[in-house]
Amino acid sequence: MAAIISPTTASPANATNGSYRGSFAIMTTLFFLWGFMTVFNDILIPRFKEAFTLDYYHAMFVQLAFFGAYFIGSLIYFIISTTTGDPIAKIGYKNGVVIGLLISATGSALFWPAANAASYPMFLSALFIVGLGFAMLQIAANPYITILGPEKTASSRLNLAQGFNSIGTTLGPLIGGYLIFQYFARTGAHGAESVKVPYLAFCLIFLVLAAIFFFIKLPHIGEGYVQRGAGALKHPHVVLGVIAIFMYVGGEVSVGSAIINFLGQPGVAGLSEMDASKYVSIYWGGLMIGRFMGAVELSEMKSAKKNLLLIVIPLLAYLLLWIAKSAPLDAMHSGAGASVLSLWREAFVANWAVFKLYLPFIGLCWLLFQFGQSKAGRTLLIFSVTVCALMLTAILVGGTVAMWCVVAIGLFTSIGWSNTFSLALEGTGVYKSQVSSLLVMAILGGAVLPPLQGKIADVTHNLQLSFIVPLIAYAYVAFYGAIGHKIGRKNLPAA
Repeated sequence: MAAIISPTTASPANATNGSYRGSFAIMTTLFFLWGFMTVFNDILIPRFKEAFTLDYYHAMFVQLAFFGAYFIGSLIYFIISTTTGDPIAKIGYKNGVVIGLLISATGSALFWPAANAASYPMFLSALFIVGLGFAMLQIAANPYITILGPEKTASSRLNLAQGFNSIGTTLGPLIGGYLIFQYFARTGAHGAESVKVPYLAFCLIFLVLAAIFFFIKLPHIGEGYVQRGAGALKHPHVVLGVIAIFMYVGGEVSVGSAIINFLGQPGVAGLSEMDASKYVSIYWGGLMIGRFMGAVELSEMKSAKKNLLLIVIPLLAYLLLWIAKSAPLDAMHSGAGASVLSLWREAFVANWAVFKLYLPFIGLCWLLFQFGQSKAGRTLLIFSVTVCALMLTAILVGGTVAMWCVVAIGLFTSIGWSNTFSLALEGTGVYKSQVSSLLVMAILGGAVLPPLQGKIADVTHNLQLSFIVPLIAYAYVAFYGAIGHKIGRKNLPAA
């Protein structure tokens, strides 16, 4: 039986709209940072695969360690929540964020001794600790974003926050690929040692952010509602939502983890690791475009303003991707001065041949949002089915078609996390933090499905065929968008 202690802190009604906006802006820095750092795993996989002479299966242990930590950390949180009461309700969202940042700083610092020892297990241990910190950040930040306003627009706010997360995932492969495959490799930090300085920088950033969050003021919304027992599991749509998050994260990470090696296949594109890492940024950049569009489409804006932004936002984001991918990083590092702008302009023009092939997918994304009719569940269904279709095409054909089908998946997987998370949280009342811990626990999918995909690739000697794993995962997410989120919620409005 759940025990509920009377609130000792302010309710949502007591916070002003201004405090909501300011608090939301502050929280988006976290979404950007963990997006930027999470996508570094896609760079670490081929780096460690080469440095430690690993097969696909063991190289994917990078994701097993990182996302496995989400499961362990969230499981610990859930157990504490059911036995002694919700920790977030006791310590507050702000303190939860500070603790998460300090844990992640510790894990990042451990990359230095791991590189000195040239030990793959030590790297995995360091990633595990970083993941524990991110688990705490996710548990605190996601429900906090959903309650900074009306519940019916929670998907819009989460998509907007996730849009900033995707700016991080867009820039991460470009900067990470350059630092790890070029800059530090050229200066003697070969192999695994090329990750030392980037992760030391992450450590310092985490420490600075922890200090900032410790001293700033955030509104107390919903804190003080301390419940015991596993009340969250009494909601069928929550249980099904946990499975959906498992499948969604597993599918998204599987695709992102395999892109560099996939684009290097002779039958697909035959790209080098450095060139392929730039296409990883397009994949994650698609999530950025889709999430910002989702924030607009699922909001309560007036129709005219909404339609205008749904055209302007993807075009601006598309331009950002194009500019970022054209950056002459070598020239910028060497201090070439004025020639940098000239090289950048030349690369920008040359990349039109590539980016013009991405435009039709953006147009399709816009069209699918119209079919979604501003409903979170309906949009989740349509976009997940589209991902399945693209994945199936990539499996059955090769060459440029397969390459762009996989790269474009980012556009259509974009709203998956936000829509699924908000649909699962809806109607759970004081159990939101507990539900959040279960949903974050389901990030375990990112640890389980990539090694499974890697195993299939090793056994069949066919990386293309291994995409059957994320295809099945997204088929379940489509089910949740169509039916799963409605089960057990008869008295709640349809999404």
